[in-house]
Amino acid sequence: MTALEGGLDTAVEGVELQLESFRRELTGYCYRMLGSLADAEDAVQDAMVRAWRHADSLRDASAQRGWLYRIATRVCFDHLEGRKRRALPVDMSPAPSAPVVASLGAPLEAAAWVEPAPDSRVLGTAPAADPAVVAEERESVRLALVAALQLLPPRQRAVLVLREVLHWHADEVAALLETSVPSVNSLLQRARATIAARDAQRAALEPLDDQHAALLAKYVDAFERYDVTALVGLLHAEATMSMPPYALWLQGPESVAAWLVGPGAGCRGSRVLRTRLNGQLALAQYRPDHTSAGPDGRPVRWLPWALIVLAVRHDDDEPRIGDLVFFLDADRGLFERSGLPTEVGAGVSRGGEPAR
Repeated sequence: MTALEGGLDTAVEGVELQLESFRRELTGYCYRMLGSLADAEDAVQDAMVRAWRHADSLRDASAQRGWLYRIATRVCFDHLEGRKRRALPVDMSPAPSAPVVASLGAPLEAAAWVEPAPDSRVLGTAPAADPAVVAEERESVRLALVAALQLLPPRQRAVLVLREVLHWHADEVAALLETSVPSVNSLLQRARATIAARDAQRAALEPLDDQHAALLAKYVDAFERYDVTALVGLLHAEATMSMPPYALWLQGPESVAAWLVGPGAGCRGSRVLRTRLNGQLALAQYRPDHTSAGPDGRPVRWLPWALIVLAVRHDDDEPRIGDLVFFLDADRGLFERSGLPTEVGAGVSRGGEPAR
């Protein structure tokens, strides 16, 4: 290898490292576009591979970010072409499921659902000095908002995310989409109208304060004790509960209670760990493995069952659990992708924290 060739290789490696530094923010962008963490990571990898093929000609660091977003956007558009939009159960039917105790039905395919995403995969790595910036970023991946974004045609979706989440200028978005500024403004206006009509802000996030921490602690305690009365007492009057991959969704504490003491009674004895998904309060639920009983007949391990995303609503200025989405597809590796253990033992204390 000549000195010149060695210098070129080093330069290319430097560009590759620079491109890699954009992976996390690109994953967040593609997740908002596609509604699936797995699809988003695949799209980013595809974009990275395409970029790496031209790394030797892309040494201007100031141009790399825009170039990567252009490629990632095209990959997302290709992915979305001809596919049905992802949704949450509350999007699929205008009314709650009835009767409550006999309405589960058959599971739908995984591609039907918006998937949860760990904060660590889709939110920024650097701490922001301004709490408002942190709150805005968390809001932009809120589960209900990501589901609402899936209502938009792909180009409107891209414009809304680039302009209102990533704060690109209209001329930058126009260049990326190879269109005009008036066209971008028109797409943004239509996207805003759709999101507003959806009322996607009804369960907007609040700062994680002591009240919310106390509410989560009460919920964890009630759930692990399977005290249904205490648990539903924490719910908002219009709280919803859903369980992808099933289309069922329930509304109101009475319906939730009927489910928990009926078909949901198998969750009795579960353990939960606290986590963060979609910028929201979240729990990882592990159900007891009764085949692992110890000498006293009690289970000695608990296996992944659901990732639970919670939204908080306020009732007379008091925070209550407003929406519960139980993602039951634990076998698809979402626990591992969230950095959670694939099983827990008796060493996990009640209260949602690993025993020390």
